Amino acid sequence: MAVNVVLDKVLDKTYENKPLKEILSAPPSALAGLTPEHDKALEALKIKTIADLGGNKFFQLAATLVELAAKEG
Repeated sequence: MAVNVVLDKVLDKTYENKPLKEILSAPPSALAGLTPEHDKALEALKIKTIADLGGNKFFQLAATLVELAAKEG
């Protein structure tokens, strides 16, 4: 199933037209707003790729808590 998503606002220009597999293998600095300095800080947490960042249980938990708080009126 083909899915078409526009990522030009969330990715560094270098990665805008790359396949998803390549984006997930990219360093976190491929995300708009992050720099190589962020890569170094995240590497201390064993996060070297966007896939590592998205799969990190602590980041997932934090995102879930933020979403729950938004729904908690």
